[in-house]
Amino acid sequence: MGAELNRDSEPESSSDVKPDSSVDSALDRRFKMALALYAVLGTLVWFTLDATPVRVFGQPVSLRLVVLVVLAGFVLRTVIARKAEEYRRDGK
Repeated sequence: MGAELNRDSEPESSSDVKPDSSVDSALDRRFKMALALYAVLGTLVWFTLDATPVRVFGQPVSLRLVVLVVLAGFVLRTVIARKAEEYRRDGK
């Protein structure tokens, strides 16, 4: 049979390994792009949805506010994940 792939082995060529600086810059670009897209989504939500009240725990709340709070949760999750990755890289 043919040679089997071993997923635990090291990469065979040096082109498979990226320096830490290029990985960091790629992660920074992805993080900045994610925040920019969240800002665009927030702007679209603000101008697209009206302030129609919906009941949340029996209280009327703006639908726009509900969607923005959910979006803010995603932003918070993204920021925490990025900070955790920075912390892991500094701990090496």
